[in-house]
Amino acid sequence: MAADHVIIGSGINGLVAAALLALKGDKVTVLEREDRLGGCLFTDQATLPGFNHDVMAATWVLFMTSPAGAALGPHLARHGFEYCHTPTPTAVLRPDGEALVFTMDQAENVRRFNALAQGDGDRHAHDVGQLAADAPFLFALLGGPLWSWGTARLLFGQVRKRGLRGLAAWMGSALAPARGWLEARYQSPMVHALWAPWCLHTGLTPESTYSAQMGKVIAFALEAAGAPVVKGGSGAGVAAFKALIEAHGGTLRTGADVAKITTANGRVTGVRLADGEEIATRSVLASVAPDQLYTRLLDGVDLPQDRAALPDYRYGRGNFQLHFALDRPPEWLTPGLEDVALIHLSDSLDAVSKSANEAERGLFPETPTICVGQPSRLDPTRCPEGKAILWLQIPDAPRVIKGDAAGQIGGRQWDAPTREAFADRIEAILARHIKDFAGIRLARRAYSPADLEAMNMNLVGGDPYGGHCGIDQFFIWRPFKHSTNGLGPVRGLIHIGAATHPGPGLGGGSGFNAAKRLGA
Repeated sequence: MAADHVIIGSGINGLVAAALLALKGDKVTVLEREDRLGGCLFTDQATLPGFNHDVMAATWVLFMTSPAGAALGPHLARHGFEYCHTPTPTAVLRPDGEALVFTMDQAENVRRFNALAQGDGDRHAHDVGQLAADAPFLFALLGGPLWSWGTARLLFGQVRKRGLRGLAAWMGSALAPARGWLEARYQSPMVHALWAPWCLHTGLTPESTYSAQMGKVIAFALEAAGAPVVKGGSGAGVAAFKALIEAHGGTLRTGADVAKITTANGRVTGVRLADGEEIATRSVLASVAPDQLYTRLLDGVDLPQDRAALPDYRYGRGNFQLHFALDRPPEWLTPGLEDVALIHLSDSLDAVSKSANEAERGLFPETPTICVGQPSRLDPTRCPEGKAILWLQIPDAPRVIKGDAAGQIGGRQWDAPTREAFADRIEAILARHIKDFAGIRLARRAYSPADLEAMNMNLVGGDPYGGHCGIDQFFIWRPFKHSTNGLGPVRGLIHIGAATHPGPGLGGGSGFNAAKRLGA
């Protein structure tokens, strides 16, 4: 068997690359070791029959606004890919019941922010407007191949526009932490509380370098495009990708565990599966974690620089998922939250910092930052008529448990009793905000960081971001300080996925860049 390109892993980056290369007319084979396609894109009846939950990734705004989404959107639509929206993409809900809802109407957001603190709305309009003005340059840096003549020309153009010192000043501003941005620019604690949790969804914290810029990007994207889900669940999005790839001659195989990338004279020759089958190819796109690539798939290949760097590659906080099937849509005790796509339960900027810091130190957060998704409000097909589902993500769970910040959970490993004890803590916080939650709760299903890693070996320690996203391990330094656009000394091999530039999320950036490099 032979293929022009073999893609290892069927997450968003593998699917994007496969779709673009198949559309080009190349013979593509996607190999997935699990029994389903999609990686973190997985819809399952996790609680009760008829209740379809996105077990991991759920919100598609990064794909919808990405170059990959623009290129593939019309093709996917012909295979049933459809977005579901709400005009209120996000909100923050504090323990006392006070809430701030963010809409897709900038004038309304300005009004709401100014009502909290005069001038905050105007500052929001300025920040989003400034980001929009910088968007061509900024998004090229965030999503394009950094080591390229195109990026060099882009930087030279910015020097001509801003001056060398002006560009340096822009770069310095882009490295600011979210805490500095929020406390310096906004007076209202509610605005702080609205944006602070979003840092966690980029693998950062409010104190992390460049988290302010990521917060502005999120504010811009949510206001411009909302927080859409895919009709039928993220698994339906995977099905559309599969149909598109197969319609153009591509092959996708599950249960196909690649044991080795074969090479000769420093060039890829193919892959060997765990069952001994070999597939010849001229290029391999590997959407895997670095340790898999360099200790298993390239075992025996002389790569001293990569192997020397591997022990220093760090993973971030774990992720915890909690899903509920409800007998009816939740009646929030705070009005105005019924149609919000993603609600963060958090008290303040300091509360977000505290929970993230506790998780990074190996503790169960005393009061975790909770993201509550209401996918059945956007897409009623997710559950039986009159029922509802909730999708909860806790982005600050400990990967390795050292203790409990509240001194209540005694477990020191992610076994079932420990997982359910942490789920109890989260549910108790949620229940305080919904009328008769115990009465409408039909079932719940929790997934610990260990459960998520068991489902997808790329989620090392339950880290959904492919590795720590701090500045020293991002941009031109991802995954290693010497990395160059996913390329290395093995010709024909491109490393893609969350562990490579431009990092995690559903934008499909590394898969898009790799496919473009191969002529798509």
